[in-house]
Amino acid sequence: MANLKEIRTRITSVESTMQITSAMKMVSAAKLKRAQDAITQLRPYAQKLEEILVNVSATLDSSEGQYSRQTDDVKKVLLVAISSNRGLCGAFNANVVKRVMAYQAESNAQVDTFFMGKKAGEILVKRGSSAPIGERNSIYEDLSYDNASEVAEMLMQKFVEGEYDRIELVYNRFINAATQRVQCEQFLPIREVKSEGTSAGEYIYEPGKEEILEDLIPKSLKTQLFKALLDSNASEHGARMTAMHKATDNAQELKRNLSLEYNKARQAAITNEILEIVGGANALAEG
Repeated sequence: MANLKEIRTRITSVESTMQITSAMKMVSAAKLKRAQDAITQLRPYAQKLEEILVNVSATLDSSEGQYSRQTDDVKKVLLVAISSNRGLCGAFNANVVKRVMAYQAESNAQVDTFFMGKKAGEILVKRGSSAPIGERNSIYEDLSYDNASEVAEMLMQKFVEGEYDRIELVYNRFINAATQRVQCEQFLPIREVKSEGTSAGEYIYEPGKEEILEDLIPKSLKTQLFKALLDSNASEHGARMTAMHKATDNAQELKRNLSLEYNKARQAAITNEILEIVGGANALAEG
């Protein structure tokens, strides 16, 4: 059994850790509320914009849309891995890494990566993945539509110029504070989404369908990337809050066990001292 000083030191260490994890949980809870409000407000707009885009672009020939170029022989794919810049958020980053590695293993095409959030990149490089073609880890310093638009324009240009046949987004979709679902979402070419809602024939175009699409498609793609970033941001705070909550509970349980061990050790030490005193008194009486 450890001595009393060692146990007291461990209890003090656990208490310090518990204070840190509890504070991090509270900070993440506050950030989660703002992040959750942001993604909740954007989703209806993004979904409706995508629905209109799909309905309208469905009437155009594939040759008319530079962002709709489809190919049966996909040779080069770009994965945009959206993770976080910090750890201590459970399996949040690990799930993105697993999805990227699974995609690379299953694909017959050349798969390049672009990182938004440095944690996934660090893990993938350590595991032997090829170096990314680029990164934009600083985007979380000012997560705004304008900054997301710059990245989206760069990705759109790479697709239009034929550098890649397909571009996919890998990120955590926010469900609630305790649940995040990692998914791989096609960014380019524009994916065909079957909808039972409004058909393309029900729209009246002014000035014209092609002119509208020329402005609508880039805006929709920028909104899609921004939505993925907001989803990932909310998921990160939810995952960190949950992880720190569990860490705090584990620290409390460990502190209880150490306190029990400390009390047992102290009782044993007191008992030994009493026995030594009684033994010494008996020895003096006999002498």
